Amino acid sequence: MSSVQGVPVKYQLMLIFAMAVWGSTFVAMKLVVTGMPAMVAVFIRMCLAVAAFAVLIKYVRKGVVYRKGDWRYLVLMALFEPCLYFLFESQALQYTSAGQAGMITSLFPILIAVSAFFAFGERLYRRQWLGLFIAVVGVIWMTLAGEESDQAPNPLLGNLLELAAMGAAVGYTLLVKHLTSRYPALFLTAMQACVGVVFFLPFALDSQWPDSIGVDMWLLLIYLGVGATLGAYGLFNYALTHVDATVAAGYVNLIPAFAVLFSVVFLGDEINLWQWLAIALVFVGVYLSRDSKVDAQAKDNIPAA
Repeated sequence: MSSVQGVPVKYQLMLIFAMAVWGSTFVAMKLVVTGMPAMVAVFIRMCLAVAAFAVLIKYVRKGVVYRKGDWRYLVLMALFEPCLYFLFESQALQYTSAGQAGMITSLFPILIAVSAFFAFGERLYRRQWLGLFIAVVGVIWMTLAGEESDQAPNPLLGNLLELAAMGAAVGYTLLVKHLTSRYPALFLTAMQACVGVVFFLPFALDSQWPDSIGVDMWLLLIYLGVGATLGAYGLFNYALTHVDATVAAGYVNLIPAFAVLFSVVFLGDEINLWQWLAIALVFVGVYLSRDSKVDAQAKDNIPAA
């Protein structure tokens, strides 16, 4: 089988497709929240994910052996994601564009590295600190250069909310790093969806439900709840069984690029020259901050969608 840099093309395509799906979720969610309250959309999304996992229950339960006291870690993990993560992100997409929100995710690998430095004492090199600084400057620049529009009525608030979502994702990641050594990843994702249904139910009941949900909207919700969760997640993990984690983790940085591309093509987002320069600066910072140890930690760090 042909390969690039030792990685079979088949698995590279799987990883690229998974990143494209995750990047597209920003656009899909942006379209959904323009037609219904964000909390209703997230609740339905969680319900659809639970329904999908119910069909796969025998695979979800396979290999699960509960360890006493782990309920604390499991509940806290689910509180961070999907609860707080989707709470912040769904609100963020009401104020900022899908492209800008997607670019905020480029800080995720760096935030993981810094968190590991403080939580686990893992070393951060001078180049990584420089990369962190450059990437943060780029995100701030991109935010301040953003202009109010139909897609981004308040980009500053929206980007801050998306950054808060990334903070929740970091907390989730630190817990998953501990839990994946005890439980199958599919079980953890299914549990997150179940907790998400319970968490978002009161928010959904307190929201104004639409009189009807059109076919297009249902297709988007199914794509978010089933396709993005099972499709992208399944491909990513299948590829990980054949590709080194450090290689797979490098593909994570494609998510913001796909988010920007899809938002321009499907939503008509307008990105000015200063924002493109800021986006380039973010990628420079992310590139400088990359380290094999950091990439190795990132294999399970994709926010469940």
